[in-house]
Amino acid sequence: MSDRPNVYLNNPDALSSVLSSLQLQTEVYVNGEFCGQWAVDTAGSRRIPFHLIANGRAWLHMEGQPALALQPGDLLVFPHDNHHILASSPQQPDAALVNAPLSTAVADEPRTQLICGFFEFRNAAAWPLLDSLAPLMVVHNLGTESRLERLVALMILELKQQQPGHYAVVNQLALLMFVTLLRQQIESGQVEQGLLAALFDRHLAPALAAIHNQPAKPWTLNGLAQIAALGRSSFARRFQSLVGVSPMRYVSQWRMHCASVQLATGQCSVAQLAEQYGYQSEAAFRKAFKVVTGTTPGAVRRRRRTRSDQGATHG
Repeated sequence: MSDRPNVYLNNPDALSSVLSSLQLQTEVYVNGEFCGQWAVDTAGSRRIPFHLIANGRAWLHMEGQPALALQPGDLLVFPHDNHHILASSPQQPDAALVNAPLSTAVADEPRTQLICGFFEFRNAAAWPLLDSLAPLMVVHNLGTESRLERLVALMILELKQQQPGHYAVVNQLALLMFVTLLRQQIESGQVEQGLLAALFDRHLAPALAAIHNQPAKPWTLNGLAQIAALGRSSFARRFQSLVGVSPMRYVSQWRMHCASVQLATGQCSVAQLAEQYGYQSEAAFRKAFKVVTGTTPGAVRRRRRTRSDQGATHG
């Protein structure tokens, strides 16, 4: 047994800390069989839709693109919620057919089983985690992706058996699918720039994890470069090249993102946040918050109160 301490128990890696802060949620909202002529449009939710072809065939229609044939085991994810339609035919479906009630199944008629859901960041705050991803992520034939294959098989089994707790289990499996997909995008060379790529970079990831886990620490360029095991200039160039902003600018952005979450959840007052993040006064913090986020702490708190009031009204 190795005596090497497991530092990740108390110090999450960079990607985990981002996903935790952004409060990634998942939900499966369609699990059904389609037959005859059908078309489904699930875009426009401002979330991240995904579709799994569990059985049968389907065609993906996207504006300006030829129809894409889909087979059992194909998984689609739309990181930017681009408009798309899944249909039974390679021909562009008639508008009247989209999301129309399904026809009664006929014996021996070909059927397609779709599992559809979405990923959502509750505290996205325009964080650029997904900016470098393509409009469409496709994994053909999940049998070639062993980890994804196992997750999908478990999801299909849970949906089929519907034992107590299956709804929560399916959503957690979808979350695991999302993280696995992000890893696959990096490992396959699909993403080489942006924050996501930096989170997997062997030099930048430790520095990013340090920033994420201790946002209130008075970080310096030299200190972060040491964590990255790079010289100051090399670290600054590498960070700017991958992430798109300077290291210290990123520190400020992450601090204000964390402050936004704290304001939105009512955890801290503005004065407490100013002290926590090392500002000389509440006014100095308010000014820095506006410069970085484009809004004010008061506006964030008002949105929280509005959501609370709406929840009480609907309750």
